[in-house]
Amino acid sequence: MSLDLSTRYLGFDLEHPLIAGAGPLSAALGSVRALEDAGAAAIVLRSLFEEQITGQQLGAARHLYGQAEHAEAQSWFPETEVFALGPEEYLELVRGARAAVKVPVIASLNGTTPGGWVRYAGLMQQAGASALELNLYEVPTDPAADAAAVEGRLLELVRGVSAATSIPIAVKLSPYFSSLPAFVRALERAGADGVVLFNRFYQPDIDLEALDLQRSLRLSDPSELPLRLRWLAVLSPQTRLSLAASGGVHGGRDALKALMAGAHAVQMVSALLQHGPKRLRLVLSELRAWLEEHEYPSLATARGSMNLARCPDPKAYERANYIHVLQSWWGEDAPHG
Repeated sequence: MSLDLSTRYLGFDLEHPLIAGAGPLSAALGSVRALEDAGAAAIVLRSLFEEQITGQQLGAARHLYGQAEHAEAQSWFPETEVFALGPEEYLELVRGARAAVKVPVIASLNGTTPGGWVRYAGLMQQAGASALELNLYEVPTDPAADAAAVEGRLLELVRGVSAATSIPIAVKLSPYFSSLPAFVRALERAGADGVVLFNRFYQPDIDLEALDLQRSLRLSDPSELPLRLRWLAVLSPQTRLSLAASGGVHGGRDALKALMAGAHAVQMVSALLQHGPKRLRLVLSELRAWLEEHEYPSLATARGSMNLARCPDPKAYERANYIHVLQSWWGEDAPHG
C-alpha cells in the first residue's frame, strides 16, 4: 500500500502539499506548465500589485491631461512603466494558465487599500482563477495610524473581496501583527478561507558612497523557517482556516517540519528559482522517504503532530523557551551582572 500524501488546502483535495508560490516562475504560461510537469500540486501566479491597477487608471488620466498648461500638473501622476504587465495582461495570464494546467491556479493580489482590488478580484474569478491569495504588504509610517486602524483597513479589504467573489481566499501575512492569533480569527470572520505565513519584506540598505538607498532582493534560506514553524504551531489548533508555509522551505525535511507544525500546504519559490522546477520532485521524494522510514501511514497522521496542543513540550513555542535558550548560552558558571 503506497503512502498517502494527500492534503486539503482552501477546499481543494491535493495529491500532496507542495505548491509553487507566487514569483517569476509563475509569470508566464511556459513556466506554469513546467511547474505542473515537475509535480506542483497547485500554482500561485505572480502577484498583480495594487499600483498596477491604480497605475492603469492614472495612465488614462495622464493621457487625458497630457496637454496641461503647467508641467507641475503632469508631475502629480506617477510613472507606470515600472510594471512589465498591466491588469488586463494579468487576466490573460489567469485565463491561459487555467486552460493550460489541471491543478488549481491561484491568482495573487498585492496591496493594502480597496481601490480596484474588489473589481479585479471579481474579474480574476471570471477569468478562471481557482482561488485568490491576498498579499497584505504594508509598512506603516504614519504615527497617527494606530494598530487598530491599520488592521481595520486590512480586514475591510478582505471583507470587500469576500463579498465580491465566491472562490476561496487565502491571506498572505507578515509576522508583525501585535496579536497574530486575534488577527487571524478576525480574518476568518471577514471571509478568509486560509492564511499564508509569511510574506517577506525586502529591506532597503544604505549606500554610504552614493548617499542613496540600495534595493536588493535576497532569496530565502532555511534559516527563515523557524519563525514560520512557531506561528504555524500556535495557530494550527486554534483555527479552522487552511494554513500554508511560505519562506525557508528548500528540502524535504523543511517541508516536513512545516507540516508537523500544522501547515496544510507548503509554498516554494526561492528553491525553485535556484534549482529549477525539478526541485519539487526532489523535495517530494525526500518527504515521502522520511515518512516511510518512520512508518507513518499517511501525511495526515504527521500533520500538526508538533503543534502547540500536541507537541511534547509546548513551552518551547512560548516565552519559557526564550529564557531556557539564554540560560543555556550563559551557562551555570558564566559571570552575571
